Amino acid sequence: MARSDVQLMLDVKAGDEQSFALLLQRYRSPLVNFLFRMVRSREQAEDLAQEVFLRVYRAREDYVPSAKFTTWLFRIATNLALNSVRDNRYQRLEVSLDAPLNPDSEDGDEKTLDVPEKHPNIEQHLVDQARKKMIRRAIDKLPEKQRAAVLLHKYQELDYGEISKILQCSESALKSLLFRAYETLRVELAPLVARQRQLPG
Repeated sequence: MARSDVQLMLDVKAGDEQSFALLLQRYRSPLVNFLFRMVRSREQAEDLAQEVFLRVYRAREDYVPSAKFTTWLFRIATNLALNSVRDNRYQRLEVSLDAPLNPDSEDGDEKTLDVPEKHPNIEQHLVDQARKKMIRRAIDKLPEKQRAAVLLHKYQELDYGEISKILQCSESALKSLLFRAYETLRVELAPLVARQRQLPG
């Protein structure tokens, strides 16, 4: 039976290097995906993910399982991502929104997007591509903290309690943050919804 994150981290604390390798294997892809959506740079996302795991490893001796491991992990990742976005705000490189996160990996960006499993016809494929591009652009435009909240909620599927701990705010403040973010996205994506209604069933 697979060991829980907490048990693995306690084993790491006790000096078991193999348990750290298992945590790295378990969370590297979701972490890089999340960081990529925050900073929009594959190379930067990889660097930040490495820094997150480095910080987790350095803190192993002080680890106390008071919160879920994912809460702790994504709090470190979110803080690093927000700092990175703020530092690079005026020198951000344009990254192609259509580029897959990692074309060689099945754990890449595409798995979290709504793509039919069967190969769609070319017209449907183009509609899907345009839809994904609009959604990504809309999320990219959100203020950093709103974007982090949406990504943690929708893509990482964390609950309000976890996200509020990660963003270090109350649950009511988080709900307000998400409400504003989803309202912005609803307005931004209104043309997409209207277009979908016009498509033949």
